[in-house]
Amino acid sequence: MKTANNIYPIFDRMQQRSDKEALLKQRSVMVWFTGLSGSGKSTIAIALERELHQRGFLCRILDGDNIRSGINNNLGFSPDDRIENIRRIAEVSKLFVDTGIITIAAFISPSNEMRKLASGIIGPENFLEIFVDTPLEVCEQRDVKGLYAKARKGEIKEFTGISAPFEAPENPALRLDTSVLSVEESIRQLLDLILPKIQRTE
Repeated sequence: MKTANNIYPIFDRMQQRSDKEALLKQRSVMVWFTGLSGSGKSTIAIALERELHQRGFLCRILDGDNIRSGINNNLGFSPDDRIENIRRIAEVSKLFVDTGIITIAAFISPSNEMRKLASGIIGPENFLEIFVDTPLEVCEQRDVKGLYAKARKGEIKEFTGISAPFEAPENPALRLDTSVLSVEESIRQLLDLILPKIQRTE
């Protein structure tokens, strides 16, 4: 995308991320949950936010349905729109991370290309990819939104896991299967991963 000639960013004159982190007494990071619909992404994201909040950390959740009802409400589910959906989410996430906020995203983001795009925008050093690796049959049994049933009937086209592919992450920072792990067990594993990265020692 070409930048207009009359745009002059002021990033170098703004308070920096380190200033914000010092103010908040935390280090920011991007926790990116990926997985099938019904895998437990949003449930775990909400539980993680609550746990970190109780420990005194400022967090922000970005969830697929919330984003699509707001900033991305003009996007559909075509391949191009899905990529643009993730690109915008990543740009918003970068703003939060640069403000020192621990940012938690819960998006299907079904391809490695999409997740690499997000990581590239936010910064690989700030990007923790969490694969909620719950089997399709378990997600379909839950079907809390009734989406799988509609997809099986052909009422929803290009539905991930049924009529559109999901590419498993190549090297996730953590893999969670909510068919065998409780929410509490998942949060314990997440805290072991995240706390050393967000706690300030000074």
